[in-house]
Amino acid sequence: MKFCKLCLYHENHPLGITFNADGVCSGCEIHLEKDYLDWNDRLDSLKSLTRPYRSPGRKSYDCIVPVSGGRDSFFIVHTVTKVLGMKPLLVSYNKHYNTPEGIHNLNHLKTVFDCDHIQMNVNPQSVKAITRYTLERLGSIYWHCIAGETVYPVQTAVRLKVPLIIWGAHQGVEQTGMYSHINEVEMSRKYRKDHDLMGVEAEDMMKEDNGLSEEHLTPFLYSNNREIESVGVRGIYLSNFIPWDTKSQHESMLSEYDYNTRVLQRTFDCYNDVDSHLYSGIHDWIKFLKHGFGKATDHACREIRWGRISRKQGEELSALYQSTLHDEKETRTFTEWLGISDKEFGDCIQKHSRFGKPGDYLPEGKKNKGERAHSLLPFINKPYTGEYAGKEDYLLIGKCYDGS
Repeated sequence: MKFCKLCLYHENHPLGITFNADGVCSGCEIHLEKDYLDWNDRLDSLKSLTRPYRSPGRKSYDCIVPVSGGRDSFFIVHTVTKVLGMKPLLVSYNKHYNTPEGIHNLNHLKTVFDCDHIQMNVNPQSVKAITRYTLERLGSIYWHCIAGETVYPVQTAVRLKVPLIIWGAHQGVEQTGMYSHINEVEMSRKYRKDHDLMGVEAEDMMKEDNGLSEEHLTPFLYSNNREIESVGVRGIYLSNFIPWDTKSQHESMLSEYDYNTRVLQRTFDCYNDVDSHLYSGIHDWIKFLKHGFGKATDHACREIRWGRISRKQGEELSALYQSTLHDEKETRTFTEWLGISDKEFGDCIQKHSRFGKPGDYLPEGKKNKGERAHSLLPFINKPYTGEYAGKEDYLLIGKCYDGS
């Protein structure tokens, strides 16, 4: 299997990756643009692009901003409000696998920026039915989260006639160099289906004999072309106009807005996806079995490209975390919530595993070497200590949800 000579990605990356004659991957090549593009000029271009969308007198929303309690939302909203001077409507999808830190951060976000916020909350029984299906067919427990996060902002933009959606980073640009920053690629339904949704949209599920009803799937239906064109909906990515560095951005925002972080199971990053019980645990373990790498590799590649660690240190970190088994209590909570047995769960995962069997990996990896590399990358750990601290149940709208 071919690996990049600079970072840790290999040729089987699910987003697609290419290599130049020197064995350097397309993601590393595009990352180098951050060293020579005129980012002041690009920020001016962003301001010019967004200026026509401002509502006269701020009587209505200037844009839609998708947010969560676990990624770059504070930096995105800070940029939109403080740098671009826009009035956003914050929009989010309730993943159901919520952590106390995520719920706190989302509430803190809309409070400190004084922004209106709406959230899609799909019937939990529909979420369970869809997840049982996508686990079996795609080996994914996260399809509903990605589908909801990428469709609800578009649905809201159409419904409220707010044409501009401002996203943070484009994953295909940041990880695999699918596009150049200067392409200024925008949100598209095709990218969503092919990459985010693994080739399967809600509309596709409706055509199958799978036990899923229209009621289950309607919340995940993408707005049609006529609706989108009538409003002029477009989605831009800040990462095309700002040299995206999520670690530095988080630390800047933490010093200013003081939100919560979380130690995660299978990666050293304490900032991204702290809002989900499952993303860096079971979901990442499945990702590793399917694709041969997990979030620790993603995060190590990012840090290698920024020059904060060497490739060797990245290898040690990746080895440490990818060989760490997810929490068995978390698995039990998830399978009980979903209404399936441990065997059914294991059989589904096995069916989609290309890089080993679910039982092949032990709880401990190359611990000592990994810890040495980890010490070079300090992350701020500011855990939540409020009402729901220590709760293992999934939280739904800030209340414990027992799955009944």
